[in-house]
Amino acid sequence: MFQTALTERLGIQYPIVGGTMMSISTADFVAAISEAGGLGILASAIYQSREEFAIAVDRIQELTDRPFAVNINLFPSMRPINNNDYLDVLIDKGVKIVETSGHSAPVDLCKRFKDAGMTWIHKCVGIRYALKVESMGADMVTVVGYENGGATGKLDIGTLVLIPAVKDAVGIPVIGGGGVADGRGVAAVLSLGADGVIMGTRFLLTKECPIHDNLKQALLNASELDTMLIMRSIDATHRVWRNTAAQKCADKEASGADLMEILPIVAGDQARKMYREGDLDAGVISVGQGVGLIHDIPTVKELMEQIMAQAKETVMRLTA
Repeated sequence: MFQTALTERLGIQYPIVGGTMMSISTADFVAAISEAGGLGILASAIYQSREEFAIAVDRIQELTDRPFAVNINLFPSMRPINNNDYLDVLIDKGVKIVETSGHSAPVDLCKRFKDAGMTWIHKCVGIRYALKVESMGADMVTVVGYENGGATGKLDIGTLVLIPAVKDAVGIPVIGGGGVADGRGVAAVLSLGADGVIMGTRFLLTKECPIHDNLKQALLNASELDTMLIMRSIDATHRVWRNTAAQKCADKEASGADLMEILPIVAGDQARKMYREGDLDAGVISVGQGVGLIHDIPTVKELMEQIMAQAKETVMRLTA
């Protein structure tokens, strides 16, 4: 019932992509998503060296023989990143699916993707950007509506409008998301014309997700009202869980703080402290409005099966 251009092109069981999450989308977690029938995506920018990254890719290939992807991060970073180093490893290890995301298209990388026979997915925020990367040779685009966790862009277009608008504009498969946390959302996104569905927040609340149990329990108790937008003043709008650190960032922005005053609050080191130690106010974590729809913490495999069963049930109800 749910075979699409995405599942056929990538060779995956379900049309579900696990959204890339910094410091969270590690090798074991990515392998769990792929092994459960979706597409796991490794966050390359987590790794400080080419050697560490190569070990992570090896680890995924040890844990699953199913397709997975690697994200190449094009966002500004406090640590200089040479993405060609990561790409060298992908080519050497035979990885065939690459995702790019950031403020600009990877002009200097896309020819290497093509020469290596990779399927290139680009994550962007609107029609203009999708058309640009399609013209550059992207095989698929991912777009997420304003409800999503993490980078929202500055267009503020909701999922219901963004996905069909992009689908109408491009001739390549579209992966869509933003606020999707269950099978009803999957059925809805596919009905809008998307060829696949991207989810991030929902995968945070799984047993395999490498964040502290304190944080999982806090998010389990969160509602759709417990997210907020920060970093718009520095042109890097993100939707995050509403906690002390997020509110502190918003207050700093309201007072006219510059980038260097905001960075210590939202820096990855602070987030990683929250993930490892369970200090719920140490940093910020990207969370979408769909967090209010999550009521359990299953394994990734259990979650995938639940979601697809509910999606099938939803479609059958509509066609009854």
